Amino acid sequence: MDRRELGTTGYDVTEVGLGTWEVGSDWGDVSEDEGRAAIEAALDAGVNFLDTADVYGDGRSERLIGEVLAEREETPVVATKAGRRLDPHEPAGYTGENLRRFVDRSRENLDAESLDLLQLHCPPTDVYYRPSTFDALADLESEGRVDAYGVSVERVEEGLKAIEYPGVETVQIIFNPFRQRPAELFFREAKRRDVGVIVRVPLASGLLTGALSRDTEFPENDHRNFNREGEAFDVGETFAGVPYERGLDAVEALRSYVPEEATMAQFALRWILSFEAVSTVIPGSTSPEHVRENVDAADLPSPTDEQMAGVREVYDEHVRDAVHHRW
Repeated sequence: MDRRELGTTGYDVTEVGLGTWEVGSDWGDVSEDEGRAAIEAALDAGVNFLDTADVYGDGRSERLIGEVLAEREETPVVATKAGRRLDPHEPAGYTGENLRRFVDRSRENLDAESLDLLQLHCPPTDVYYRPSTFDALADLESEGRVDAYGVSVERVEEGLKAIEYPGVETVQIIFNPFRQRPAELFFREAKRRDVGVIVRVPLASGLLTGALSRDTEFPENDHRNFNREGEAFDVGETFAGVPYERGLDAVEALRSYVPEEATMAQFALRWILSFEAVSTVIPGSTSPEHVRENVDAADLPSPTDEQMAGVREVYDEHVRDAVHHRW
């Protein structure tokens, strides 16, 4: 698997990483053994970029990563996030004092002297207009608590504002065949400023695996059950914001463009990697088999012009009016 530069961080990261939200919480019941197995499978497959957050299972995801890495020789880049522990989750809470407290907790969970990459965790939009918050991140870096910092955003506009701050080296954003707006202005600006782009929710919460149906039932503690209307957090995090029934129709329309040698999930991941601005994509899974299949997507041929046009047509016909203007 090839590696790409992660902006100006100095890290060369594998094209496919591992997102560990599922290891922590909000995806039904996942045992710690299952979580460890997923992390192990990713490392065994050559993945060198792991993404987590301090609120995934109230620190469980971070802790499991730390435990696995303590027993292995690999030293992958571990990116975590901070901010969502605030209650209430308001812009005024994004202070140096609070961020330092969150960072120190993550350092303990990960058993790390310094965090490889710290990302603000989808803060309210007003935070991007508070230079004091970004000054606080710079202070954490100068103190040796973090090696680099960036942001995880909900909206393209937030990403564009964030990269105006010179210390922001990465932006994590939702991008997939059902969320195509970042490929317009944002990717161009990120590339121009040499900002690393981390793509999350690449499979639209499982829609783009092609394995879900109208009869699929989700556990009560799975966000695909309890956050379909944005009851718990931004609805764009669940099925990439696409109404479920409409998403299933879009998946059916997409099937004819998936090559025989690939699964739909692999095709979606390879489509994402065809965009030069993307540094890494972080699908999540607790299935070692699926983790390996996701990694294999990086070695597939780039989509053809016909396939690229087909993905765009499906987006325009089935999805665009539901998501394009919102995120």
